[in-house]
Amino acid sequence: MIDGIDMKTLLDKAREMQKTLSKKKEEAATKTVEVSVGGGMVTIIMNGNLETLSIKVDPEIVDKNDVETLEDLVRAASNEAVRQAKQLVSTGLSDLMGDMNIPDLGDLNIK
Repeated sequence: MIDGIDMKTLLDKAREMQKTLSKKKEEAATKTVEVSVGGGMVTIIMNGNLETLSIKVDPEIVDKNDVETLEDLVRAASNEAVRQAKQLVSTGLSDLMGDMNIPDLGDLNIK
């Protein structure tokens, strides 16, 4: 025991957290977010592991003389999908941290 900290308990909590984190990552892969921009002209579906599962582009937006609009819509949809997927995962992780009951480590005076 170091300054009132039971190292075995701390290591057990760390192992438990590692297992739970692995489980949360597996769960994240099964959750998806769907984002549409431009009134549904571009839709992206992404999972919680930030993998793009699907991109749909309305053929009406495809104009060889205005590729920039399509690029902007894809970029906006992609950025929003990443933001929402990260939020989905961070909510699960904050739940995990609350469930872990990690003991107060106090001032460890690490230099």
